[in-house]
Amino acid sequence: MTVKIGCIVEGESEVETVPLLIRRIAADLYPELPIVVLPPIRRPRNKVVKENELERAVEFVARQIGGQGAIFIILDSDVDCPAELGPALLERASQIRGDLPIAVVLAKCEFEAWFLAAAESLRGQRGIKDNIDSPNDPETIRDAKGWLSKRMKHSRTYRETTDQPALAALFDMEQARQADSFDKCYRDILRLLEKLQKVNDSTSE
Repeated sequence: MTVKIGCIVEGESEVETVPLLIRRIAADLYPELPIVVLPPIRRPRNKVVKENELERAVEFVARQIGGQGAIFIILDSDVDCPAELGPALLERASQIRGDLPIAVVLAKCEFEAWFLAAAESLRGQRGIKDNIDSPNDPETIRDAKGWLSKRMKHSRTYRETTDQPALAALFDMEQARQADSFDKCYRDILRLLEKLQKVNDSTSE
């Protein structure tokens, strides 16, 4: 049985990037699992955190996946503490669809911080200089996109809609797990896949 994952994202680039990331992890760890990651729905972060907005989005995605499968929600933390906002959003989402596995991930401070954590694996890719090194604490850098732009050749600048999915296909995920929020993202995706695998096994018996 094919299992489905529905996603809620905030940015245009994540519509392509997030399914790619999930499929990479699934291909590495659950290659036999017949998984379909549906095109994510976009919801502005400032709306998602408001009362009832997240709940409506979760219910919409639950209908998308036919009431079966899992839901993955990813936002940038911006100035909020991921350890506080993430669990609060997860509790709200689970109150609406407690029958489904759900994960909420907040990238600190933005998705691109994960590329900074794995910068060595991106040397020479997408115009990035060959001598790039990861900063000591990538998740404290407020403008990770600008940091990448400054380390590109020939005055090239980082273009989120094209570079983010391309780099997501290339970056070393083990290196990126040095960033706490990506480590949580990785573990949350793994948890969803584990649950979907168990469901798939039980229906195949």
